[in-house]
Amino acid sequence: MGATDRLRVVVLGAGFGGLELVARLSAAFGDEVDVALIDRSDHFVFGFSKLDVMFGRQTAAQARHRYAAIVKPGVRFVQAEIDRIDPDARRVSTSAGDFDADVLVIALGARMDPAATPGLTEGGHEFYTNDGAFAVRDVLAAFTGGHVVVGVASTPFKCPPAPSETVLLLHDFLTERGLREQSQITLVMPLPTPVPPAPTASQALLAAFSARGITFRAHGAVRRLDPDRQVAILDDGDELAYDLFLGVPVHRAPQVVVSSGLAVDGWIPVDPGTLQTQWPGVYAVGDVTSVGTPKAGAFAEGQAAVVADAIIASVRGQGDAAAYGGRGICYVEFGHDAVAGIDVTFGAGQPPTGVFDAPSPEVAARKAEFGRDRLRRWFGA
Repeated sequence: MGATDRLRVVVLGAGFGGLELVARLSAAFGDEVDVALIDRSDHFVFGFSKLDVMFGRQTAAQARHRYAAIVKPGVRFVQAEIDRIDPDARRVSTSAGDFDADVLVIALGARMDPAATPGLTEGGHEFYTNDGAFAVRDVLAAFTGGHVVVGVASTPFKCPPAPSETVLLLHDFLTERGLREQSQITLVMPLPTPVPPAPTASQALLAAFSARGITFRAHGAVRRLDPDRQVAILDDGDELAYDLFLGVPVHRAPQVVVSSGLAVDGWIPVDPGTLQTQWPGVYAVGDVTSVGTPKAGAFAEGQAAVVADAIIASVRGQGDAAAYGGRGICYVEFGHDAVAGIDVTFGAGQPPTGVFDAPSPEVAARKAEFGRDRLRRWFGA
């Protein structure tokens, strides 16, 4: 490629998928490509940092990593609202103008919709958006004890282990403040086990719940809250009284994805091996897709790596890149500074397989290095 015919790559969304993709393209091509990374926010927050902020282990300022700090050859960050995506023309209209692409990658994630659960915004607190999680920090600091219900509104939802982590960290939080004896903790999930693709991990989590007196209600989704009576109504009609409700909201594709005609049955369909959409030169990765893996950052990162390799191979005339294998590594907080690891693979047409590393300080150290490594590669920090 010469300076006058640089490949134009437009990446929508600067989460795990978008950041991994632009880092790989910059490392491979430098200024030989023109990569526009577009996001409505001016900063990135690791999913696990939300829990750190909620439970007072980190401040909100420490959890935010500014996109302005990204200085990578060939990459420019654009903070803008995305108004329309035209996959036929590979054109994106934004509040900062229009962008034309040779390759368009949609990595916009999932949108939280608390209003889809009646009563949630009035009678509870969602903790899956950055703002929601950061606000819960003050809610927890003011809590004086009672029944805490952590409830999931629907599937799919991001980071399936996160609600389990939340109740375990909540147990520690209340214990440290002398409030555990006068408090109850209940986790309500529509799944049969805490982490269905990893039976060993689920068994370990259920054992941890039992040891800490945490109630786990499987096969249940929270359909609405009655703020006046302070009860959560489940999909089977059962009711749970609560003093504090922490909710995982309904997840949806971003509205611009839906209005641009990209979504089918709620999400963007892609080839599970290549992450290509039905439009030539248009890919989608991460939570916005229906690829079949969990909606979690580790899977978005792996999918972005496949797309980056495909772009690199195409430019260099190296033939087809390797197909996406469906592997992701998640870290799970068990409380008391112990962290477990789940290495799971979702092979196409195959049941998931995985390896569970029991909670230990060693795995906690690996999780910390995981975060540091991404900050070095994505931000140069």
